[in-house]
Amino acid sequence: MIARMGKKRIVICAVLILVACVALTVIAIGLNLPEASGKTVKKDGKLTIDCSHMDQGYIMVKGKKSSKRLKVQISTAGAKLNYDLNGEGNYEVFPLQFGSGKYQIALFENASGKKYAKEGTVKLNVKMPDELSCFLYPNQYVSYDENTACVQYANEMCKGMSDQKDIYKAVCNYVTSNFVYDFIKSVTVKPGQLPQIDECWTSKMGICQDLSAMTCAMLRSQGVPARLMIGTVGANTYHAWVVAVVNGEEKFFDPTAELNASSKTDTYTTERYY
Repeated sequence: MIARMGKKRIVICAVLILVACVALTVIAIGLNLPEASGKTVKKDGKLTIDCSHMDQGYIMVKGKKSSKRLKVQISTAGAKLNYDLNGEGNYEVFPLQFGSGKYQIALFENASGKKYAKEGTVKLNVKMPDELSCFLYPNQYVSYDENTACVQYANEMCKGMSDQKDIYKAVCNYVTSNFVYDFIKSVTVKPGQLPQIDECWTSKMGICQDLSAMTCAMLRSQGVPARLMIGTVGANTYHAWVVAVVNGEEKFFDPTAELNASSKTDTYTTERYY
């Protein structure tokens, strides 16, 4: 009996040590991860929003469990974005990338065909001390956590670096030196597909949105605000690129153009960013 208790204690200690190591790793890289802390929650119909951290640039949203397709619409004065939402009744993180101001969050559930019925609306008055803070957290389009391979590599590569300029240069140089553009995926990708950061990292190739989202994840994990920009380039070609804020200065980085997969151009038109 004593021997069994001893083994149990060893297992418990091992688990506690592992948890502590993971926590220290997150602290070491200064990784900002979203949470639904429950301090401030607003509900309407089937819509629930944890807005405890909207001052940090994000909210957590969920709908009631449903087998039907769900969408979230986030709108402000002059801007409106639509997102898919899981039907499992679990929270997902959404950025408040338009900064301080009045937001309206609406939940829609598929009724039939392409028709959706509104199932809840919540209005928020967002006050953000630092409007770049939302670009230091993951979201649907720049999805990562402490276990994401590119984040772990960025932590090792940038160890000891304190200047954002050095971090930005190291990350961009690594991407342009170790990745290639995936021409096959560029003509086979399905409309509406989100960036695939893990797939891009493993295969060392991706299309514009994969390469740009991965770059953003690496930069954000190291404390450099980075926007994933989506729009058109040149003659209305759908495209994605990066705009980082390095020591207060905006820096433009287009992984696709740097890899010579497309000709460089000055004509970039932004439609939305995350």
